[in-house]
Amino acid sequence: MPRDLPRSVGRASVLRVPRLSTVDLIAIELRKAIFSGALAVGSSLGEVEIAAQLGVSRSPLREAAQRLVQEGILVAVPGRGMSVAVIEGDQIADVYEMRLAIEAQAARRVARGADPQVLTRITRAYEDLVAVSDGDDARAIGDADLEFHQVLVDAAGSERMTRAMATLVMQTRIVSFSVPDGYSVRRSVSSTYRALLDALASGDADSAADALEKQFSDAVSRLRGDADVDTVEVDVEEEGQVFQPIDPTVAD
Repeated sequence: MPRDLPRSVGRASVLRVPRLSTVDLIAIELRKAIFSGALAVGSSLGEVEIAAQLGVSRSPLREAAQRLVQEGILVAVPGRGMSVAVIEGDQIADVYEMRLAIEAQAARRVARGADPQVLTRITRAYEDLVAVSDGDDARAIGDADLEFHQVLVDAAGSERMTRAMATLVMQTRIVSFSVPDGYSVRRSVSSTYRALLDALASGDADSAADALEKQFSDAVSRLRGDADVDTVEVDVEEEGQVFQPIDPTVAD
């Protein structure tokens, strides 16, 4: 069973309705399994096995899986069913271009709002990232990094932007799993994070956006293998019982 993961993994469903349906819960479990690597990139979605593990019929599983197809997390191939997406090559830059569009606008809102409590939340997320980066847990570093960016977008106060970012967080993790050399994260925290925080605190929206653009450009270069950066690697282990049965009393 995948361990606890960043809040953004279930965000796309949680924001949609006040009470989660069975399909919502299945979608969240699928996202967790993909985010953790328990369902590997490129692997087929075994409907019979997954439905049995979740304790649901194949109909709601297929409906949940179709949601993830729409989010670019799963892909459907006629006659071959569904599989976990692989995001590589030029698609890497495309994911980060989308992230820049969302996060730069979020940063502008935060910078112009100049709310001390909002800035404190973002700073705490940064401090969490710095703390885990002192260790060698690549998973923890990667999770804290994505959580920082989700917190930044959440701070903009737009439900649509938050939901879009939740999907981009998933796609970013898939990018990391799709790299030929395996999942890895940057060992040191980029100076662009501090530059971003300073720009937000001073209300400099343009400099905040510039810091994000530099950060994402560096990330794309690293993921493409074009930059020599010290990294922390992790082996993604296959798990047998990936899912725990869904509690029917939780869903409508």
